[in-house]
Amino acid sequence: MKHQFLALIISATALITHAAHAHDYKQGAISIAHPWARQTAPSQKVGGSFMTISNSAKSGDKLLSATSSIAEKVEIHTMTMENGVMKMRPVSGGLDVPAGGRLELKPGSYHIMFIGLKAPLKLGEMLPLTLHFQHAGKAQVKIKVEPINYGSEGGHDHH
Repeated sequence: MKHQFLALIISATALITHAAHAHDYKQGAISIAHPWARQTAPSQKVGGSFMTISNSAKSGDKLLSATSSIAEKVEIHTMTMENGVMKMRPVSGGLDVPAGGRLELKPGSYHIMFIGLKAPLKLGEMLPLTLHFQHAGKAQVKIKVEPINYGSEGGHDHH
């Protein structure tokens, strides 16, 4: 009985570990870990996506742009605080993904901005996003829609 219970625990742990890593993508030397977005309100017309992009190559790459059918426009943005006011601005020229390093797109920093959402982002959905890299080319990923407080203090953070 103990051995059967132990085998069940080991199998469940393996499944959970696999599921946690099943939402990662690879395009050449570029790896994209857990692309996600927060759910949006029904009338909300903008949303953001976040992820960690790693580069195993000996030379740098660059995230040039992103496209998706879920919004009228998709831009790479940065977020800064100026005099207590949050400001989001498009990034021109893309974002570097250093050789042997990584680029983090996270709340309060760089992110993919969806402008003119065609429908609300609903919890649990998996939505299409194509990332365009200078050297690695196009990476097709699915964004997982997470709870509104995901990735913030008090919310669950995947990494």
